[in-house]
Amino acid sequence: MIEIDPLLVRQVIENGKRVDGRSLDSYRDIVIETDVVTSAEGSARVRLGDTVVLAGVKIDVGTPFADTPDEGVLMVGAEFVPLASPDFESGPPREDAIEVARVVDRAIRESKSIDTKKLCITPKEKVWMVYVDVDVLDDHGNLIDATSLAALAALLTAKMPVLNEDGRVDHEKKGTEPLPIKGNPLCTTFVKIGDQIIADPSLSETRAMNARLTVGTFEQDGHVKLCSMQKGGSIGLTLDELEKIIHMAEQKGAELRKLLK
Repeated sequence: MIEIDPLLVRQVIENGKRVDGRSLDSYRDIVIETDVVTSAEGSARVRLGDTVVLAGVKIDVGTPFADTPDEGVLMVGAEFVPLASPDFESGPPREDAIEVARVVDRAIRESKSIDTKKLCITPKEKVWMVYVDVDVLDDHGNLIDATSLAALAALLTAKMPVLNEDGRVDHEKKGTEPLPIKGNPLCTTFVKIGDQIIADPSLSETRAMNARLTVGTFEQDGHVKLCSMQKGGSIGLTLDELEKIIHMAEQKGAELRKLLK
C-alpha cells in the first residue's frame, strides 16, 4: 500500500483534480459478485477500486424483542480482517468497524425497505432473525459504501430458509422465497478537503479530509428519498455544502442501484 502525503492530496484536490485521475464526483470501478458463499442464505463480494469486502446473510429462527413482538430482526456486523490493512489488529471489533456496521444497518433499517412484520412467524414467540456479516478483506478507502453495496447485494440474493414440521430450520433443503426487501437502501460517502467536496474517498483522501458525510438513500414510488446521515471529521459543513452533498447522494445512489440490477 503506497502512502501519499496528505498535504499533496490536499494540494491536488484544491486544484480540482485527484491523485488517481478521477473527477471529484466519480466512484472507482465497482465489481459485484453474488452467491460466493454457498453455506449462506445470500452473499456478495464487492470490489470498490482496490477495496474488497465480503458479505454473508444468515437467517435463523429466534425470539422477537419485547417492544416489537410481531416483527423480525435485522442485524449488521462488520469485521476488519488483520491482513486487510497494517492498521487492523486481531481482537474485539474496533470503533471504526462498529461505526461501519451501524451506519449501514441504520440506512437499511430507517428506509423500512425490509418488511419486518413479514418476518414474523408466531407473534411474541417466533420470528426470523436476519444477520448480515461483513468481512473487510482489503482496505483502500470508503469501507462504508463498499460494505453497504455488499450487504444489499447479499440481501437481494438471500432466500428464506425452509421450516420443518416442528418449526425448526430444515438445513437439508434450500429455500426459494426471496427476502421481503424493496427500495434498495444504499450509503454514499463524501468528504470535504479544503473547499472541495469529493465522492468515494480513497484511503489517502480519507486521511487528508476535513469532514465526512455519509448519506443513506432509497427508492420509493420512482423517487429517491433520504433515510440516514452520519457525520465524521473535525470540522463542520455549511448549509450550501450540505445541500450539495445531498444532491450528489441522490445521483450517486441511483447510479449504484443500477449496478445491482
